[in-house]
Amino acid sequence: MMTSDFLIGYTGDQVVAQPSCQIGIAYNESARPVEFKGKATIRSNTVIYGDVFAGENFQTGHGVLVRENTRIGDHVVLGTNTVVDGNVQIGNFVKIESNCYICTHVSIGDRVFLGPNVVLTNDRIPLKQRAQYVPIGPTIESGVTLGAGVILLPGVTVGEDSFVAAGTIVTKDVPPKSFVIGSPGEIKPLPEALDERNMALSWMKCLKS
Repeated sequence: MMTSDFLIGYTGDQVVAQPSCQIGIAYNESARPVEFKGKATIRSNTVIYGDVFAGENFQTGHGVLVRENTRIGDHVVLGTNTVVDGNVQIGNFVKIESNCYICTHVSIGDRVFLGPNVVLTNDRIPLKQRAQYVPIGPTIESGVTLGAGVILLPGVTVGEDSFVAAGTIVTKDVPPKSFVIGSPGEIKPLPEALDERNMALSWMKCLKS
């Protein structure tokens, strides 16, 4: 059972944490507290390990897990039951919907949207050739949209301002401003109707100031 001896807590005086959260799990003896840059809303049953930094206006849904060595930018939302498995970089103005899995060694740019049930992977041959195993997660560049249920295979890069349709499996690098659909994903030119910057209503005021 987890006891208070395993919790090193957090820094930041504008954090609202609902019941049954664990913030600052000491995964080893040198782990440091979670650092919140500004306002944060941490909803019930969320677990955040030590050595995590979260920027201004960070929010989680219920039951979120964020592992160690994760750096999160400003205005980021992690949806209910999403898992961020550590050693992850997340930029500014990012919305990650419910039930997403973010594997280790992932880089996510600014103004990115991940729909529900997106899965990012970092191992092409699970439990094979362990002596040579090096995890390589996907890179998601700024302005990318991943629809519901998208799967990214290890090491792929999704280029800036691309749009990946729901249910697509991305098996190779995607050039900037592309539209990807199917299994495996077929890369097509980005339709004119989708050629605009990602913008959530909640971001508008922040980006104008």
